[in-house]
Amino acid sequence: MPQFFPKPQALTVRDIVALTGAVARDGTNLDHVVTGIAAIDRARSSDLVFIDSPKYTQQLQGTGAGVCLAGEPLVEHAPASVIVLRSAQPFRHFVMVARTLYPGSLRPISVFDGDAVGPGAQVHATAEIEDGVIVDPGAVIGRAAAIGSGTLIGANSVIGPGVQIGRNCSIGPGVSIVHALIGDSVIIHAGTRIGQDGYRYQPSASGHTKVPQIGRVVIQDNVEIGSNTTIDRGGIGDTVIGEGTKIDNLVQIAHNCVIGRHCIIVGQVGLSGSVVLGDYVTLAGQVGVADHIAIGEGAVIGAQSGVFSDVPAGEKQFGYPAMPGRRYLRLVAERLKRN
Repeated sequence: MPQFFPKPQALTVRDIVALTGAVARDGTNLDHVVTGIAAIDRARSSDLVFIDSPKYTQQLQGTGAGVCLAGEPLVEHAPASVIVLRSAQPFRHFVMVARTLYPGSLRPISVFDGDAVGPGAQVHATAEIEDGVIVDPGAVIGRAAAIGSGTLIGANSVIGPGVQIGRNCSIGPGVSIVHALIGDSVIIHAGTRIGQDGYRYQPSASGHTKVPQIGRVVIQDNVEIGSNTTIDRGGIGDTVIGEGTKIDNLVQIAHNCVIGRHCIIVGQVGLSGSVVLGDYVTLAGQVGVADHIAIGEGAVIGAQSGVFSDVPAGEKQFGYPAMPGRRYLRLVAERLKRN
């Protein structure tokens, strides 16, 4: 079977215990070697697996895995052939090991295995490129752009005039970035569009007159943006994505939106113009938010909800139109009774 990531450096059980703090049973072979991760029903003796739900007990009993991270109630169900490491958070510890084994899976990497400006890339003479930047073939970097060390610009990506990209960023293939300032350690996946003009027209009897969009996109440190997401620049002010926010594939963020820190925005969400999200907001899949709406810090909006009024901090809302969770559940229960 083809493998698209380099063969990982092996970890011993001793290494895994030291990394995660999971607890090995007395007499465990701490020198057993792990060279990969796998689903519990497909694992081999060199693989690490995890179990955190009784739902998978039967699969655990038949697994061929070498090592399993398991919660306390599930430890006794593992076959004798499996080295069991007790963990209060099996999946969290599994992720820690997986990140160590497969660091190349965490962000876009050069498709050309380059270490500098690749053949066919076009870099304007006035662009400022620090040492250690990788520019894959076909990429175009415009006038007066600036890119920090350790950053990758993927194949056929376009970095517009004056754009600034910080250090240790990964910009995937086919991305376009214009009218934008981007911080450090930002990950932008393939096909994403950042900084195009917002969708705004002044209607009249003679037709629709386009409104100039002269603002910017500002993306703070440690943001990740999924494939084919679009983020419009501000009309007069800026569109802002706060530090640590994670945005899924196929999200639309309109002009003048201000997204707080450490928000989660799931696939196919659409934010209309001038929406404001507080810190730690979660928008589940296909949420739509009307223009000029404010959603308070820590609020959660359920999948496919439509938000037409401001949401208080910490509130959970569901439905179309979105409403507080308890009210929504009461309405659903009443509807089920009627049917």
